[in-house]
Amino acid sequence: MVNGELVLRLDGARPLSAASVEELSALCDFAEDHREPGPVTVHVTGAPPAGWAAGVTVGLVSKWERAVRRFERLGRLTVAVAAGDCAGTALDVLLAADVRIAAPGTRLLLAGAGGAPWPGMTVHRLTRQAGAAGIRRAVLLGAPIETERALALNLLDEVSDDPAAALAKLARTAGAVDGKELAIRRQLVFEAGSTAFEDALGAHLAAADRALRREGVS
Repeated sequence: MVNGELVLRLDGARPLSAASVEELSALCDFAEDHREPGPVTVHVTGAPPAGWAAGVTVGLVSKWERAVRRFERLGRLTVAVAAGDCAGTALDVLLAADVRIAAPGTRLLLAGAGGAPWPGMTVHRLTRQAGAAGIRRAVLLGAPIETERALALNLLDEVSDDPAAALAKLARTAGAVDGKELAIRRQLVFEAGSTAFEDALGAHLAAADRALRREGVS
């Protein structure tokens, strides 16, 4: 950890393993125990080799998916910095991050398993974030999503020749919203696509009331 910022480097070329789960879980543990305002940053790159799923069990996949979901719901801003081909665990964490910065030439791919693209929760996130039409070829045929396409689909937020500079700029503003309030706003976004206005109103009014109280308006 440096200046309140937590950093993990995740190599998607490594097949999913218990160590992968432990590594991401440890990051989440530390982030939850240390509520500094800086972002939690994961640098992702790499795609697993053919045959990566040999020896992988559904139980291990379930543990990994739960770790990714935990990362997705952290009470701190999460940032993924991507480079090169990103598949497997690298793509999973990228899609779970709040902010995604990529180097030129970054490609998003679904790892192959059993002769077809891997049907994990990455498919769910891709579809919710970009829509079925935008990711159909990637999910059905394993076609890579090139940088500009990923940017157009809002799967990436920024493409930069200097990702480190973009990250440094973001880090300076990351403390504008405290962790609890950031998590609440993230949840409001998650629920917006599946919650009716009438059902969502109460949660939004409660969040608005807290904001007004902090401003001293009410």
